[in-house]
Amino acid sequence: MPITLAGEVVALEPLSQEHHDDLCNATRDGEVWKLWYTIVPSPEGMRAEIDRRNDLLAHGSMVPWAVRDLASGKVVGMTTFMNIEAHKPRVEIGSTWYARSVQRTAVNTECKLLLLTHAFDTLGCIAVEFRTSYFNFPSRRAIERLGAKPDGILRNHLRMPDGTLRDTCVYSILPHEWPTVKKNLLFKLGRA
Repeated sequence: MPITLAGEVVALEPLSQEHHDDLCNATRDGEVWKLWYTIVPSPEGMRAEIDRRNDLLAHGSMVPWAVRDLASGKVVGMTTFMNIEAHKPRVEIGSTWYARSVQRTAVNTECKLLLLTHAFDTLGCIAVEFRTSYFNFPSRRAIERLGAKPDGILRNHLRMPDGTLRDTCVYSILPHEWPTVKKNLLFKLGRA
């Protein structure tokens, strides 16, 4: 069952069609759906993407959230737990995107703090994984700044909408690394 995860900068709200209009505005901010190395819904495809993510929720393989910036009150992106392996437990944090205006701000840092805290401290995950395109250099740097360690590259891992094959960089954080990663995130947010 999805829950709201709230911090000082953002609230992660269970994704619904009520977020549609704000998400369309967010994806227009920087036209982030036009980035060739990632998959971000266009304004025209937003309703279908919300439905797709909630269908995966119904099947137990994804928990999707809308990211609300508490200062503006606007929804500025999406994030998920995906590729959920509840029996281990293990999750991937992914399918994340933000409006250009909130990239490289405290929004992503606090989102990851909320998600990782829930994964490790509430769900007891044995690992939290992150995956991104080899060519998504901003995402790779952001994942590395979190403190995630590289696991490797899956070659020709995913066929993109334009037909090209994506090499996927895989990173993870393990439970024994979580206290240091958490301290780093709190430091970045000025809460150390």
